[in-house]
Amino acid sequence: MLESLIALVRGLYAEPEAFIPLHAPVFAGNEKTYLCRCVDTTFVSSVGEYVDRFEAMLREFTGAAAAVAVVNGTCGLTAALGLSGVRPGDLVLTQALTFVATANAIRHAGAEPVFLDSDAGTLGLSPVALENFLQAQAERGPDGTRLRSDGRRIAACLPMHVLGHACRIREICALCEAWGIPVVEDAAEALGSTLDGRHLGLFGRIGVLSFNGNKTVTTGGGGMLLTMDPELGARAKHLTTTAKRPHPWEFFHDETAWNFRLPNVNAALGCAQMERIAEILADKRALAAAYREFCTGRTELEFVDQPAGCLSNFWLCSVRAPGLAARDELLAETNKRGIMTRPLWRLMTDLPMYAGCLQDNLNAAREAVERVLSLPSGPRGGKRPCAS
Repeated sequence: MLESLIALVRGLYAEPEAFIPLHAPVFAGNEKTYLCRCVDTTFVSSVGEYVDRFEAMLREFTGAAAAVAVVNGTCGLTAALGLSGVRPGDLVLTQALTFVATANAIRHAGAEPVFLDSDAGTLGLSPVALENFLQAQAERGPDGTRLRSDGRRIAACLPMHVLGHACRIREICALCEAWGIPVVEDAAEALGSTLDGRHLGLFGRIGVLSFNGNKTVTTGGGGMLLTMDPELGARAKHLTTTAKRPHPWEFFHDETAWNFRLPNVNAALGCAQMERIAEILADKRALAAAYREFCTGRTELEFVDQPAGCLSNFWLCSVRAPGLAARDELLAETNKRGIMTRPLWRLMTDLPMYAGCLQDNLNAAREAVERVLSLPSGPRGGKRPCAS
């Protein structure tokens, strides 16, 4: 099986010997043209045409009423939590199986995470675990939902769409609505993914995308807040740009706010990338189809497929090995042979700064960590050489 998998990956990327990364960006469009325009006009910081254009492109592509560009996904999540009413000392319900930025953003907002189990099928937050926790440990009163044991307020729920696949977000939102808890979606990996035709990140109060260098579309570093509430979008823009009131020359700021503005030079990259988003997504889905076909009928590997109703971007195409030993052997052999593969993240509760947080049994999340690994999934395509 190993030799067949290596041959498949090398064939897919037309790389008979060279190192194949997990997910590298492809700059085959107008990236250099737009970057040069930033340099030529001197608009390389927070002022310039590309930030507005990038936000408009994301509104059109996702169907959001508002899209607000920020410097990275972590800052986006921090702002989204604050905009949703999270305050120091609050609790935020989330999943233990996630990238560390999810938990870090909760701490940056002054709150404490509560780590719940994942759904085995989607790898995202389990609505069953969420409901069980709320029924057993929370109570709803006139001033919100609070932890029964010590009265701390449960101020938000932060599910994450793992690997670009939709979590059971409709069930999560319905539960949270019944308990009066706002939902912020960590859609960092989900650009281009939809559930029943609706873009991920648009089910809760606010969703957050990431444009890190390894994402489906990259701005080098960047993020985007999405919302279906135009007024909330305007407030997000105000508070992520230092809360400065518009004026030709006066510096008047009316609230304590963040300086999370995405620079124009980063947005320029994003605009060029978004011009090719359909091509990028089609190629990633073709890679997923090839991996799916390879796994069909095999007992050694199971393809991690998109859930029912989800059209996934397949940010990272992944497989389940039979167990931890088989996963580790596959990781070691593929990386030794120049094919980059990676496991899922360690559970947040296994990291020292989050080990003491409230948590449930995490059985499904731990099984996923022990079995799942990701295969090369970056878009293929020509790269234009830099001019001399």
